[in-house]
Amino acid sequence: MLRFDPFRDLDSVTSAMLGTSSGSARAPRFMPMDLYKLDDHYVLSADLPGVDPGTVDVDVDRGTLTLTAHRTAPDSDGVQWISSERFAGTYRRQIALGEGVDTEGISASYDNGVLSVTIPLAERAKPRKVEISIGDNDGQQSILT
Repeated sequence: MLRFDPFRDLDSVTSAMLGTSSGSARAPRFMPMDLYKLDDHYVLSADLPGVDPGTVDVDVDRGTLTLTAHRTAPDSDGVQWISSERFAGTYRRQIALGEGVDTEGISASYDNGVLSVTIPLAERAKPRKVEISIGDNDGQQSILT
């Protein structure tokens, strides 16, 4: 599993050029996530509070896992804002998957503002026992280690 966010540098360049701070309605903050390995699979948990589950998309294409979600800005007609710190817009993260991942077995769920993605290891990447041959040329025996 490789950690890869191709938009991190682009976000900082865009902010510098346009003068927008990260987290504004125009440029939502990144999607915070945790990624860890548990037994024979990886688990990715991404925080997406206030996101409509219908806008969440998980896509696998050519070894890249793409997470996309959208949070709509509240209707501000006639509103005088005192403070506006909750950002709206589209979130997107991309993670490069290694060759030892079973892309067909990836599953996802969204509960209480957290997107959970389970990424299983491919059979060829799982640990296995190797048979060792012992003995002379005439009467070989085999053992498992």
